[in-house]
Amino acid sequence: MAKIFCVANQKGGVGKTTTAVNLAAGLAQLKQRVLLVDLDPQGNATMGAGINKSTLTSSIYEVLLGMADVATARVRSENGGFDVLPANRELAGAEVEMVELEQRETRLKQALRLVADDYDFMLIDCPPALSMLTLNGLCAAHGVIIPMQCEYYALEGLSDLVNTIKKVHAKLNPDLKIIGLLRVMFDTRMTLSQQVSAQLESHFGDKVFKTIIPRNVRLAEAPSYGMPGVTFDPSSKGAQAYIAFGAEMVQRVSQQMAEPPRAAVQA
Repeated sequence: MAKIFCVANQKGGVGKTTTAVNLAAGLAQLKQRVLLVDLDPQGNATMGAGINKSTLTSSIYEVLLGMADVATARVRSENGGFDVLPANRELAGAEVEMVELEQRETRLKQALRLVADDYDFMLIDCPPALSMLTLNGLCAAHGVIIPMQCEYYALEGLSDLVNTIKKVHAKLNPDLKIIGLLRVMFDTRMTLSQQVSAQLESHFGDKVFKTIIPRNVRLAEAPSYGMPGVTFDPSSKGAQAYIAFGAEMVQRVSQQMAEPPRAAVQA
């Protein structure tokens, strides 16, 4: 049975898609069966996995509206070694069309349940806003991975996201919890980065992943070639960091599965 994780942050430009795509590729290199779910109408995760979003015959849009299932809509990322439930601009229309549908918050959860035994991990790349799409991601997930830059404004947005997760946990998905905070685009030369990183560790403790993703040009270049950074340049510091993060995720999930369930979101 797959463990399902949202990669989410209400702040844009913090590396959500880069994290989702490269974590998927890193886990695939660790022999894990992975489905990457692109829940953003921009379709950046789809393109980053090497899939042409303009030639899709079906996508997550059709899945959410009940016109297709995941098994027929998923596509293989040959460059990444994982499956993708792709997205394109049509997904933007789903926001309006889902309003009148029954169980609109849990349509993704119901769709993923049908292929849960096919995977070890499902990773959901959420859009940078609390929308009906993001809500579907949070309702489907067991946990949330929060990528964030170590800067002042990131801390401001983090408290809002934590409150959102707590509300979803209380009202819609009692299984939801914060898996961890991932420090991304980290620049060791900046004193502020070091200070914010220390604040995160002090406040969130073991909820902060040990792995730190450095600011890396090769990770930024990889999407233009339709490849995850992990496979585009495996020797780069960014790729090595995401492979290490994949190993940390596997370890953390195995530990949490051995623990008794908790009654509330821990933050």
